Amino acid sequence: MMESFAELFEESLQQVETRPGTIVKGTIVRISNNLVFVDAGLKSEAAIPVEEFKNAAGEIEVEVGDVCDVALDAVEDGFGETKLSREKAKRHEAWIQLEKAYEDQETVIGVINGKVKGGFTVELNGIRAFLPGSLVDVRPVRDTAHLENKDIEFKVIKLDQKRNNVVVSRRAVIETENSVERDELLENLQEGQEVKGIVKNLTDYGAFVDLGGVDGLLHITDMAWKRVKHPSEIVTVGEEINVKILKFDRERTRVSLGLKQLGEDPWVAIAKRYPESTRLTGKVTNLTDYGCFVEIEEGVEGLVHVSEMDWTNKNIHPSKVVNLGDMAEVMVLDIDEERRRISLGLKQCKANPWEEFSSTHDKGQKVSGKIKSITDFGIFIGLDGNIDGLVHLSDISWEVEGEKAVLDYKKGDEIEAVVLQVDPERERISLGIKQIAADPFNNYLAEFKKGTIVTGTISEVDAKGATVLLTEGVEGYIRVADISRDRIEDASTVLKAGESVEAKYVGVDRKNRVISLSIKAKDEADEKDAIDSLKQQDEASMGNAMLDAFNAAKGK
Repeated sequence: MMESFAELFEESLQQVETRPGTIVKGTIVRISNNLVFVDAGLKSEAAIPVEEFKNAAGEIEVEVGDVCDVALDAVEDGFGETKLSREKAKRHEAWIQLEKAYEDQETVIGVINGKVKGGFTVELNGIRAFLPGSLVDVRPVRDTAHLENKDIEFKVIKLDQKRNNVVVSRRAVIETENSVERDELLENLQEGQEVKGIVKNLTDYGAFVDLGGVDGLLHITDMAWKRVKHPSEIVTVGEEINVKILKFDRERTRVSLGLKQLGEDPWVAIAKRYPESTRLTGKVTNLTDYGCFVEIEEGVEGLVHVSEMDWTNKNIHPSKVVNLGDMAEVMVLDIDEERRRISLGLKQCKANPWEEFSSTHDKGQKVSGKIKSITDFGIFIGLDGNIDGLVHLSDISWEVEGEKAVLDYKKGDEIEAVVLQVDPERERISLGIKQIAADPFNNYLAEFKKGTIVTGTISEVDAKGATVLLTEGVEGYIRVADISRDRIEDASTVLKAGESVEAKYVGVDRKNRVISLSIKAKDEADEKDAIDSLKQQDEASMGNAMLDAFNAAKGK
């Protein structure tokens, strides 16, 4: 009896496909902590790791007595035991389902669980598939965080079990779902229409919004009336929003959307609301190298140029004056409604140091300060209020040329000067050093009138004439033609440096501060005086002679 049973068993085994990978039915006979024992009608029960019977939640999917498919690994291994695999059976079943879905053009459920070059990995019931980046959506998608680790429908577009190659498309599913809805929507869309949509994707230049089968572009410039750095400041992926159809190209199926157009344009009549010189308080929304932007009302920003931030430092970096998020007082300088630009000023809300200086210092008043710099055209002196005054080269000395006089000064010297002029509008203060003392040239002109005979010492002589030092800081000049009535070719042949000379003051060049002198004119004047004196003497002598003759005749 036992022999016949053994023979029958061997015969039954021969009828069962025992090649590795064969799928057979097995019955769960018992379950331990780590193993599930399965009877597949073979020589022995097989022990399969319990993990192969757990679902995604970690729960065991079978009970004792259940029948399930298992894959045959070996009827008899080296120890005489049967080896079965539930995992391989699941995988086999999954491939069958994929093949059916592929042939019938049905969708499958999968989970995006990783990113690889050119796309993403998708798990389809234990089978790993590839999702190309271009097939994630009908529009390019950079951020897939909202799609990852959740059940999503896909279509299988390529299947090769031998090479373990599966390619899926989410785009195909969306296009199929949207086709009917899309046609209906396209037929009813009108420019100016307000519609609802779901934000699908964000880019640097805007957001794509699903209107229900049709995607529209909400450009970053149409999100808000204010300046927007990135679309994420206004909308988020998955958010439902109301938008307005700005432009609809039916032929190219392109829809331009607007969010800010749902509200009133804050730029309308803004110049009336904020006349020039209006003071406002706004929020600093952005810092750049050339200034900062301040929001003065919802959707309206103005630029405070770096030159309008500080009275004394024109090139200060905006971050040294304000911080992002600060509330700052600003003044409206200019509004260009057409170009939607507002120029604001920070410094205009503070005291103008040049105006303060002008109101507290009179012309001719003495000031003192340290030399901050010396340039080719003068000396800059630091004054109260962190401003500078300029002593031009021509205002350093009465006697010495500016280029030479400036050599007596150096940076850091504490010096005195006189206020000559203050121009708050041009932010300029003119100072003078020489004006501290009286002008010897003007004093000389006040003392000696034109035509006067003056005396001086020859300081320089050349062929053309001689320079005469009349007094300290005052010079005269004798041209060679004004030396004598006789023709002289070279002044140095008759005049020598160091000699004292008398000459007539015949003219003045106030610009060059030189008095014109003439020895010839002085000699001519002397000669005329002598002749006049002789005439007077002759007339007097003749008169006396005539008187004597008259008296003599009378006596006779």
